[in-house]
Amino acid sequence: MKSMLSFDSMITPKIVTVLYWLLLFVAVVSGLSTIFGGYGGITSYKLLMGVGTILGGAIGARIWCELMIVIFKINENLQFLKETKN
Repeated sequence: MKSMLSFDSMITPKIVTVLYWLLLFVAVVSGLSTIFGGYGGITSYKLLMGVGTILGGAIGARIWCELMIVIFKINENLQFLKETKN
C-alpha cells in the first residue's frame, strides 16, 4: 500500500488493458451503428465506412495502448537501472 501512495508502483498499466478492451468494444459498436444506422438500408458505402471504422478503431486503440505500455516499461527499466547503480 505504501508503494502505491508514494508512486513507487504504477497501477496504470493494469488499467490500460481494461481500457483497450473498452476501446475495442466502442470501435465495434460504432462500426456496426455506421453500417446499420440511418435511412436507406445497408449500402456499399455504409458497409465500407463501418468496416473501416471497426478496423481503424481497433488498430488505433491497439497502437495507443501499446505506446502507453512502452512508456511504463521504460519507467520500470529506468528504475531498475537506478537501483542497480546505487
